[in-house]
Amino acid sequence: MYFEELKTGMSVETAPAVIDKEKMMQFGLEYDNVPIHTDEEYAKTTHFGQPIAPGFMSFLAVWAKYLEVDFFGEQVLAGKSTKVEWMKPVFAGDSLTSKVTITNLVKRNEKNGIAELTHEVFNQNGEHVLTAVTEAIIKCRLKQQ
Repeated sequence: MYFEELKTGMSVETAPAVIDKEKMMQFGLEYDNVPIHTDEEYAKTTHFGQPIAPGFMSFLAVWAKYLEVDFFGEQVLAGKSTKVEWMKPVFAGDSLTSKVTITNLVKRNEKNGIAELTHEVFNQNGEHVLTAVTEAIIKCRLKQQ
């Protein structure tokens, strides 16, 4: 979809992303090696009672499902930014879904514009676990000379 075809408020929903315990623990060991993500005995002593998924892993799990939707198709040029806010912990076995909505559009020049997307992510109980705001650079239709 070209930039000119986009409208604020357009949205898509993603398929569920299930948080696999082994992948969660491995991600923690590799990228976020703190006890709440990697040490089951330690996690039992916390108010969570079990390990929680690293926040970025939770985001990336739903991001992968969003990419399957292919919202912009070949017209996406690049990502520009991402801001993530975590509201509730995510646990092994949780099933995350997201609604992704275009929340702002800014034309940069005759070649491209920026689409701001807000990802609202919920677990299987309908609890809001995270919000991410991403920006993508999208091609404009080039005018014929």
